[in-house]
Amino acid sequence: QVQVVESGGDLVQPGGSLRLSCAASGSIFSISAMGWYREAPGKQRELVARIISGGTPNYADSVKGRFTISRDNAKNTVYLQMNSLKPEDTAVYYCNADLALVGRGPNQYRYWGQGTRVTVSA
Repeated sequence: QVQVVESGGDLVQPGGSLRLSCAASGSIFSISAMGWYREAPGKQRELVARIISGGTPNYADSVKGRFTISRDNAKNTVYLQMNSLKPEDTAVYYCNADLALVGRGPNQYRYWGQGTRVTVSA
């Protein structure tokens, strides 16, 4: 019914930049929020950044000032611009979308993508 697909992960040197993209498609009526999370080896999945429709984005303290989340509502797409990357940013980055489905009323459902790997290493 709904697909969430991330792209843009890569190997990058410390201090470099990457831009991740995440597109949601399918029987979507509306999207209330989209977010980026990451899961590093041996660690729990953590919030990186999240953007709510009509609201101010929020960021993890560890990425404030370096990462920027933005959204293209017409394309049901969210981006994560990552600058000044550090080795500790190495992780699989997951996108999710909180949305209402066509014909299913106001109920909100959360869908996750399959993840995209970011490796920061010299």
